Amino acid sequence: MGRLNTHTTLLTADDLHLFNEGSHFHLWQKLGAHPMTVNGVNGTYFAVWAPDAELVSVVGDFNGWNKTVEPLKQREHSGIWEAFVAGVGKGACYKYHIVSRYGGFRVDKADPFGLHHETPPKTGSIVWDIDYDWQDEQWMQGRHEANALSAPISIYEMHLGSWMRVVEEGNRWLSYRELAPLLADYVGRMGFTHVEFLPIMEHPFYGSWGYQITGFFAPTSRYGTPQDFMYLIDYLHQRGIGVILDWVPSHFPTDEHGLAYFDGTHLYEHSYPQKGWHPDWDSYIFNYGRHEVQSFLASNALFWLDKYHVDGLRVDAVASMLYLDYSRKEGEWMRNEFGGRENLEAIAFLKRFNEQVYKFQPDVQTIAEESTAWPMVSRPNYVGGLGFGLKWDMGWMHDTLDYASKEPIHRRYHHSELTFRMIYAFNENFVLPLSHDEVVHGKGSLLAKMPGDDWQKFANLRLLLGYMYAQPGKKLLFMGGEIGQRREWSHEDSLEWHLLQYAPHIGLQQWVRDLNKAYVNEPALHELDCDPAGFEWIDGSDADNSAISFLRKGKNEGELIAIVCNFTPVPRHNYRVGVPNGGFWREVLNSDAPAYEGSGQGNLGGVEAAPVPYHGRLFSLNLTLPPLAVVYLKSSGQHEL
Repeated sequence: MGRLNTHTTLLTADDLHLFNEGSHFHLWQKLGAHPMTVNGVNGTYFAVWAPDAELVSVVGDFNGWNKTVEPLKQREHSGIWEAFVAGVGKGACYKYHIVSRYGGFRVDKADPFGLHHETPPKTGSIVWDIDYDWQDEQWMQGRHEANALSAPISIYEMHLGSWMRVVEEGNRWLSYRELAPLLADYVGRMGFTHVEFLPIMEHPFYGSWGYQITGFFAPTSRYGTPQDFMYLIDYLHQRGIGVILDWVPSHFPTDEHGLAYFDGTHLYEHSYPQKGWHPDWDSYIFNYGRHEVQSFLASNALFWLDKYHVDGLRVDAVASMLYLDYSRKEGEWMRNEFGGRENLEAIAFLKRFNEQVYKFQPDVQTIAEESTAWPMVSRPNYVGGLGFGLKWDMGWMHDTLDYASKEPIHRRYHHSELTFRMIYAFNENFVLPLSHDEVVHGKGSLLAKMPGDDWQKFANLRLLLGYMYAQPGKKLLFMGGEIGQRREWSHEDSLEWHLLQYAPHIGLQQWVRDLNKAYVNEPALHELDCDPAGFEWIDGSDADNSAISFLRKGKNEGELIAIVCNFTPVPRHNYRVGVPNGGFWREVLNSDAPAYEGSGQGNLGGVEAAPVPYHGRLFSLNLTLPPLAVVYLKSSGQHEL
């Protein structure tokens, strides 16, 4: 191995200053492992933050994992150790051997800024680059329109390792490159506008679904290299499909090679167990008040948006970050400086994170998974908000699934679970999620939640999905829901694609495809998703019939669609609803149509509005409401689906 050149550095004085004050947002350019040529000598520059280390050396397959051969040198008082090691190139496996100044603690750590890591259960980092010849210029130039709050955003949430497997080859998962054409074809054919991947950052425990991350700057090597993952994103973009990543700044696992107790101290995590330990996941919580940790996390978010062309970050478990007493009993948590339970440091970090994301990447969206009534999550910082672009409507998800799982005869007594959402529906910019969390841990699949016999289960599920697409807000459906998966999701198995040989599953899939088509093509169904001007009740009070009716409206006055839902298996004949104008109202969607394996009841293509006042309007429609079904009726004079 060549001699160390300790004078080689990527770190300027400004870098050190910004890092230590929490304002460096592109740290991946400076820390980690960077192959380079210095004075004609090929090698790799290494830099790692370990302020309480007494000694740091880089060990790897290039030096026999010898802990004394390649020591790093501490850079002034920054806490960063660095060195150029000649002869080390792309593909070399390495770790940092750290000797703490406290108690003789010694440990081998993976690189926190590693761009690539060994495939678990191996834990080493791999010297790599992120060079890639992107071909998605057209998407990138126009994605501000595809990601706008006024755009149709229909998200297909998925876990890469269990979407589709090769059973004939030992039930193996597909690689990033194998997935690209299959996923793009399927998502495009189904009409989803975006895919959202459960965390793909490197994680040692596959059963965590990616939520226990050790390699925050590397896509998991289970499915390929960083360039392979870029190829997948590039391929999707070229097909007009956006990509959202789950991002987890809320906690990290205790694995010895990871961030935990990095230099013999609580470096990345908070030192107090009441603030630094997560009781739900047996993991550590980041110290959001530490400036360098702020730089690390903000840089990580911008890294994926910049270098991987990602279109959005869905931030996991935001509620657990906001509240100091989250999942804790009295006496198990520490109050903030004002005696409250709000995590002021985490709040400040989230605000700053969103500021920086929208500063550097204004065409993307940040999406909060936030399960409480915290105000203004998706409102700008300058009006007191957290600054997210969108927020998951967890309340809608729980209320709606609770209602839909009840036998129809009981639904009249729970009508408010359908209508309550409209009290707060425009307080935030919402995503309506039917997510992975609802089809695991014994909860059963969406289809299994539905009451009744098999026909009624499918009818109920079509109704549920049709109701979701009619509601104001962006849409999210976890994989398998669109085909009527019968068993709950398992990360170790493929979806039940074989079910598509049966008519009810084919019909459900066609229904989701048509819902996506209508959502994308009809401005009334998406333009004002986040604006109260886009929704108007016709009748939300018909609990006796378990029916609701409402209008969705576009920006132009003529864009108007009436939605009527019947949550009972009893067909409703001569069911009258008031509408704002006369003319022909065409039935553009009916979940009971034969094409979806429904009973075929409906309105023979549409209804002429009669000058019969009803529901406070001058005109009304005399409808047939099919059993356990939703119908969409479009006012005449508007463009076709």
